[in-house]
Amino acid sequence: MNAPHIPVLLDEVVAALAPKPGDVIVDATFGAGGYTRALLDAGATVHAFDRDPDAIAAGHQWSETQTTPPRLILHPRRFSEMAESLAGQGVEKVDGLTMDIGVSSMQLDQAGRGFAFSQDGPLDMRMSQDGESAADFLNNADESLIADVLYQYGEERQSRRVARAIVAARPLETTAQLAQVVRKALGYRPGAPKDPATRSFQAIRIHVNAELDELTAGLRAAEHVLRPGGRLAVVSFHSLEDRIVKRFLRDASGGNARGSRHMPLVADRTQAVFADVSKAIRPSDSETDRNPRARSATLRSARRTTAPIREVA
Repeated sequence: MNAPHIPVLLDEVVAALAPKPGDVIVDATFGAGGYTRALLDAGATVHAFDRDPDAIAAGHQWSETQTTPPRLILHPRRFSEMAESLAGQGVEKVDGLTMDIGVSSMQLDQAGRGFAFSQDGPLDMRMSQDGESAADFLNNADESLIADVLYQYGEERQSRRVARAIVAARPLETTAQLAQVVRKALGYRPGAPKDPATRSFQAIRIHVNAELDELTAGLRAAEHVLRPGGRLAVVSFHSLEDRIVKRFLRDASGGNARGSRHMPLVADRTQAVFADVSKAIRPSDSETDRNPRARSATLRSARRTTAPIREVA
């Protein structure tokens, strides 16, 4: 099976992981399998995670799943659960781990999944296809909670106005309905450079899927499962995600003199659990020309040290 979408920063992610034949690497966000394909081609065994059953079903069609022993092992679970899931396969430590945070192109392009307003579809947005949908949240939550979600996760400055409009327009059932309500509340004019509904859709999607909590938990899990010398490569797509990744790596490498509310102070760099933390790497102009969705991507990578796992405060 060929991945139908272009993996973002593929060469840079592969370079950061430096896979070798026999390595065991986690692709924490399998999606269309772009990173996994490159890692398999390099001779690695890949444990691929995805909470979306459609992605897992597509992965089962890959010929690699039929090899003996298989070099592609699929885990239909959240990546925050990777330590437990890997242990169930007899794997305690891995040589590399990559995450591509956020919604996948496959999900965005399927109107029936309700992630985008470019095509009308049911107001769903659930990556795992179970639990509370976007419609459930918007049609039942208090106005104040909706406003908080829009402000915190979408950085929508007029969140209270939008939330008031959403509550007044209930029940909402489709992406087109939601987009229309948001645009009207914000005075959108067709032809403006950016559709203001984008911020609200991002915020609601992040809330429904608990994406930022999942990212925080996934980074902690990576600290547990990477062997000394193992490489971590994380691609994020907006400032909220990148801020979490940057802060995690800063704290984990001893770069935060004050510590954080999530992790205790790293007394000195000899106790840092990650080293060789990269600067932010962004797509080249040629890549964004080929794949406009790559324009907001940021890659950060680091190497696991021999320091013991930190205890969460």
